[in-house]
Amino acid sequence: EIALFVLRFPCQDKGVTVTGGVIMIKSHKLKNRESYLSKLIAFQDTEPVKIVTGIRRCGKSSLLQLMIQHLLDTGVSAEQILSVNFESFAFRHMTADGLYQYVKERALPDKRMYLFFDELQHLEAWEEAINAFRVDLDCDIYITGSNAYLLSSEYSTYLSGRCVEIKMLPLSFQEFLAFHDFEVEEVNSAWSGTLSEPRSQALDQDGNRYDLREVFDAYMHFGGMPGIADIGLDQERALLLLDSIYSTVVVRDILEREKRRGMRQITDSTLLRKIVLFLADNIGSNISLSSIGNTLINAGLMEQDSGKRKGVPSPHTIQSYITALQESYFFYEIKRFDIKGKEFLRTLGKYYIVDMGLRNYLLGFRNRDSGHALENVVYFELLRRGYDVAIGKIDNQEIDFIATNTDDKLYIQVTESMLSEDGRKRELAPLQKIRDNYPKLVLSLDQGLDASYEGIKSLNLINWLLSN
Repeated sequence: EIALFVLRFPCQDKGVTVTGGVIMIKSHKLKNRESYLSKLIAFQDTEPVKIVTGIRRCGKSSLLQLMIQHLLDTGVSAEQILSVNFESFAFRHMTADGLYQYVKERALPDKRMYLFFDELQHLEAWEEAINAFRVDLDCDIYITGSNAYLLSSEYSTYLSGRCVEIKMLPLSFQEFLAFHDFEVEEVNSAWSGTLSEPRSQALDQDGNRYDLREVFDAYMHFGGMPGIADIGLDQERALLLLDSIYSTVVVRDILEREKRRGMRQITDSTLLRKIVLFLADNIGSNISLSSIGNTLINAGLMEQDSGKRKGVPSPHTIQSYITALQESYFFYEIKRFDIKGKEFLRTLGKYYIVDMGLRNYLLGFRNRDSGHALENVVYFELLRRGYDVAIGKIDNQEIDFIATNTDDKLYIQVTESMLSEDGRKRELAPLQKIRDNYPKLVLSLDQGLDASYEGIKSLNLINWLLSN
């Protein structure tokens, strides 16, 4: 168990210990998010403000708590740590000036302070207070936010060149296994001459064994929101949790945010939900903004007025709603790249949803569109691994992903099966047209017996997700 350090007003309560103005509350043991924590530690005691962004309930607050525990473990005293959660009722009326005074009064002279501000987007003029702390105090600052508006151009100028963003996502499959207390164990094949890869099984805490594909199906079903691990893989309870997340994102991070900004562009919650449903049902499909309104009508998601198209929202309106969904980290857009022309294309991008559990909550827990669902998982895994990702276009064919970073480039096709001849031809054909020497991969759940085709590697998708 660890102690959480939360600044609040003095109080008396059972199980709560007040030490040096810092309330210490016993909590359940936090699961480690090593890839994100290591990034925070790498920037500890450096000038940039550390800003952790991501959708609601993806683990940002827990990450701050993990960082606080790291500080305590490495000799920083509890009195040097101040933490404010702007979701707390205690800070609902806090202003930027009030926050400045609150922190200034508690800062220790001749000591470095570590300041943690959770869901800071709720505070008006937050950037002025943060800039003042940088100037007036010896401090190391950590922030979380659930909306990209936090870093929009009108505010980022205050911290220009003085902040680093750490983009947080829901659990990867590897983290899903760890959070649900599964261990992966390789099982030797009964036939020593088999050409297939070693079979893996997942063991739970009670020693029960499950086929790894079975656990992966659960990941695809329930998604990677960390809170699912607290309630268990129970569909009814998962629905309640996912409904809470969806409602909070829509109400607090989109509708209320627009009201605060005075933009008044996102005012129709019904239209917003219909666009969410459309995007969720069409992940991985080429989408043109100008056609979304008509498609919503044809699919019965919007009413048509007496044979007229009066009720169809304009592309500009639809773009505003989609932008709001992107800013809340609910959907991510991926652009198309012409491999031969070496340029990004302006039309027909694709959208992927941040969590498969949220998609299933919206559309119902049933198998659908498994190929695009697998693409969705691979896309976010590539983001976790630090790649910039685009769709590849070569002639009239498409490559699911071109993934690039400073050291590497990958061409990737994702498919459910490579067992049939037609399926192999379909997935391999666009990769075979590429003439450079960067790695070309096909990721599938059923890869067949061949590990490569003309230099194109065929990998098991689950094993790839668990690889380093």
